[in-house]
Amino acid sequence: MLQLHNLKLLSASFLVGTLISTASIASAQSIIKIDGSSTVYPITKAVADKFQITKKNAVNVTVNISGSSGGFKKLCRGEIDIANASRPILKSEMAECKNARVQYIEIPVAFDALTVAVNASNTWSTTMTVAELKKIWAPSAQGKVTQWNQINPAWPNEAFKLFGADADSGTFDYFTEAIVGKAKSSRSDFTESENDNVLVDGVANDKNGLGFFGFAYYIENQNKVTAIAVDSGKGAILPSAETVENGSYQPLSRPIFIYVHIKAAEKPEVKEFVEFYMKNALLLVKEAKFFPLPPRAYTTMLEHFNKKRAGTVFNGIPVVGLTIDELIRREGRLEFEHY
Repeated sequence: MLQLHNLKLLSASFLVGTLISTASIASAQSIIKIDGSSTVYPITKAVADKFQITKKNAVNVTVNISGSSGGFKKLCRGEIDIANASRPILKSEMAECKNARVQYIEIPVAFDALTVAVNASNTWSTTMTVAELKKIWAPSAQGKVTQWNQINPAWPNEAFKLFGADADSGTFDYFTEAIVGKAKSSRSDFTESENDNVLVDGVANDKNGLGFFGFAYYIENQNKVTAIAVDSGKGAILPSAETVENGSYQPLSRPIFIYVHIKAAEKPEVKEFVEFYMKNALLLVKEAKFFPLPPRAYTTMLEHFNKKRAGTVFNGIPVVGLTIDELIRREGRLEFEHY
């Protein structure tokens, strides 16, 4: 009995020691908190994974998804170090941060081609004009425009099924601004999700499905869904590296960002992470199936970060149809829009 008692004491002591040791390791590990856009998630997650390897897991980088709006809310409340965003910060969000005395550094990291896709068996609507897309997605279409042949008489007399990003998503904001003409202006009778994979699966599993999501999610599933060539008045253009880089895929090409809390930038681990991000973005953006900025742009962004250039060049106003060259010129302006 005495031996059993001693064994139990030894086991308990070992368990407590293990817990204390684990807790000590966890407390010694630096943590970088990132949240926001599901579109930017694959890039930042790839950077985080590589960074943690180089730091031999001495730094824990958590990357979560709450949509661009959710990420900005958390940034302005000081809950995270970095926000992923698939659109620039808006005036209302700027005001929230200002009221909370939170400053941020705006860093574009890549370009995305917001992709409209249909089911792989759809052979009739693989090309659509912006006007046709607006006819489908405008608020006035709700409950009234429900059949393919209402968009084009040559298309089937069948009901389409719509899938799109939720209202907290920067993708939703950008798509509605670009297609309907006003951010967040949309019919609401569609399947919405903050998870792009849910949207892809929805379109892939319904022959009359139509949805929109980031290019990376389309490329990963191009055997399941078909990208629509969008005609904005200069002919139908498919999303691709070439059409994004030459500016012809409009109006659905867009810059995507990270926003760094300026106080977080003073922490050595956050500073190292952002430097690592900029120095490795060219390769990791491509690996994540997005479109990188020119090398000089990442050098410029790193300079802005190291100088703690706070604010935004967009002044809280949504911008549609920006090309990579226009973005670089805007970010390189001497007069920076502070708040």
